[in-house]
Amino acid sequence: MASVSEQSKFDEEKKQGGYALGTEVDVSSSFETINALVAEDHEHDIKLRTMSWQKTAVLLAGDQVCLAIMAQSWSLSVLGWVPGLITMVLSGILFWVTSITMHKYIMKHPQIKDICDFGYYVFGQSKIAYVFSSFMLLANNILLIGFHVLTGAKVLNTLSGHTLCTAVFSVIATIMGIVMSSPRTLHHVSFMSMFSSACMGIAILLFLIFAGIEAAPAYGYNGYYPTDGPVKTYAFPLPGTTWVNCMNAVLNITFLWVPQILFPSFIAEMERPQDFPKALAVLAAISAILFIIPPVIGFRYLGQYATAPAFGSLGITAYKKASFGFVIVPTLIIGVIYANVTAKFIYLRIMGKSKHAHSNTFIGWGVWVLVMIGIWIIAFIFSEVVPSMGDFLSLLGAAFDSFFGFIFFAVAYWQLNRGRLFSGLAKTGLTVLNVFILFVGLFLLGPGLYAAVEAIITDYSGSVTPAFTCANMAI
Repeated sequence: MASVSEQSKFDEEKKQGGYALGTEVDVSSSFETINALVAEDHEHDIKLRTMSWQKTAVLLAGDQVCLAIMAQSWSLSVLGWVPGLITMVLSGILFWVTSITMHKYIMKHPQIKDICDFGYYVFGQSKIAYVFSSFMLLANNILLIGFHVLTGAKVLNTLSGHTLCTAVFSVIATIMGIVMSSPRTLHHVSFMSMFSSACMGIAILLFLIFAGIEAAPAYGYNGYYPTDGPVKTYAFPLPGTTWVNCMNAVLNITFLWVPQILFPSFIAEMERPQDFPKALAVLAAISAILFIIPPVIGFRYLGQYATAPAFGSLGITAYKKASFGFVIVPTLIIGVIYANVTAKFIYLRIMGKSKHAHSNTFIGWGVWVLVMIGIWIIAFIFSEVVPSMGDFLSLLGAAFDSFFGFIFFAVAYWQLNRGRLFSGLAKTGLTVLNVFILFVGLFLLGPGLYAAVEAIITDYSGSVTPAFTCANMAI
C-alpha cells in the first residue's frame, strides 16, 4: 500500500514549484493512494472522507436544484425557443463531458482537495496557477454567498409584506447562515441538502400550477400586463433585443450548468471517489428535467412577461408567497455548501498540519467559527453594496465559469490524452469536442465578459440602489 504521506508529498511539490507537466500516475497506484488517504483521514477525530456516492448525489442535487432554475424562463424570453433550447441542451452536454474529464484527471492525481489544487496540477504544477485559482475560488464563492443573503432578504420581504428594513432581513439571513454552517464535514451538510432539494421542488411545482391557472401574468420588465401586448412565445429574439441582453441570457443558462468549482471538494470527501460518476449521473438526470421542463412551461405561460426569478410575474400575492416562500430553505443551504468549501480552504491553510486541523479542540472549533463568521460578514457586505447581484453573477459566469467550467477541463483532457489525441474516430471526435469546449471558455471570457461589464455600467448609469437600503425588495 502507498505511504500515508501522499498529501505531504503533494504539499512539498507545491512549495518546490512542481515537476514535469502532465506527470501521470497509473490506475493501480491511484487506488493505492486513495486507500492511503482514506486510511490517514480516518485516524483523525473529524473524518472528512466519509461520503458515499449516494450522499454525494444528494449534495450535488442540493447545490444545483436552486433559484437559478426560475430565471431560465427569462432567458428563453430573451433568446426565443430555438437559441434558448439549443443553449440549454448544449450546456448540458458540455457539463457532462467536462465533469467526466475532471473526474478522470482527479483519479490520476487523487491528492487534489479542491479546484485550486486542480488548477495547480492542470497548468503544470504552477504556483501562480494555484494562487490565481485560489483568488477565483474565494471571490466566486463569497459573492455567491452574498447573492444568497440578498435572496434570503427578498424572500423575507415578500413573505412579511416588508415589515422590516431590508438590511435587517439581510442580517437575519446572515445569522441563520452562520448557525447552519457550523458542521465541518460535507457529510453532515448533505443531510440538509435533502430538505433543500425538496423545498425547491415544491416551489417550482407550485409556481407551475399557479402560472397555469392564472388568466395572465401580472408583470414583465416592459410593464404590467397587457401593456406589452398579449402573452406570446417566439422562435428567435424579438426585434430590438440587444446583443448584451442575449449574451447575459446565455450566461444565465451557462451559470446554472457550471457547478464544477465545487466538485473537487466533494470528491475529496468521498470514501470511494472512483464512484463519483454514479452521483454525477443522478445529478445529470435531475438537471435534464428541472433545468429544461419548468423553464419551458414558464415561458409558455409567461411569454415576454417572464422575469428572473419567474415568481415575480405571478399576479396574485398569495401565489407569490406560497411558492416563493419555500425558496428560503435552498437559499440558505446552498449558501452553507459554498461557505463550507470556502471556509475549509481558508481553515486548512491557517491550521496547516497541527492537531487542531482535524480534531475536536477548542482552538480548532474556535478558528473554524471565526473563519465562517468572517466569510458570511464579507458576503453580507457585498450583498448590500452591489447594485445588481444579477449582473454581477453574469460577471462571475464570464470571468470564472469560463475557467472552471470549460478552459480547465479542455487543458485536463489534453494532459490525459497527449500522444493519442487522434488515435481513432471516437478519440478524434472527443478531441474536436474539447477544442470546442476551449473556445467556448475563451468566448465567455472575451465577449461574455464584455457583455457582463456593459450591463453593470448600465446599472450604474441609472438609479443605483443605496448601500444597506431599507427599500422594499419583495418580488
